[in-house]
Amino acid sequence: MTEHEDLEREFDHRWANATEHKEPSARARMLAARWKDNPPAPVPFRADPDPAAPRRSSWISTAVVLGCVAALILLIGYARTRTMF
Repeated sequence: MTEHEDLEREFDHRWANATEHKEPSARARMLAARWKDNPPAPVPFRADPDPAAPRRSSWISTAVVLGCVAALILLIGYARTRTMF
C-alpha cells in the first residue's frame, strides 16, 4: 500500500460523513429515561437574578470619572511647570 492510499483512507471525510448515527450518547439515554415518566418543568431562557446590591446612579460614576481626568490633567500640568524652571 502506498503512502498516497494511506492518506486517502485516513482522511476520507465522505465516508465519515456518510455513516449513520445509530446510538445516542450515554447522557442523552440517561435523560430520556429520566424524563420518560417525569418530564422537566418549563424554565425561562434566562431568569433575571435578584440584584445583590443597589446600583449606583450613572451621574455619580460620571462625576467620579470626570474628577479623575481633571485631577490627572492638573497633575500633568503641574509636573510640566516644575520641569520648565
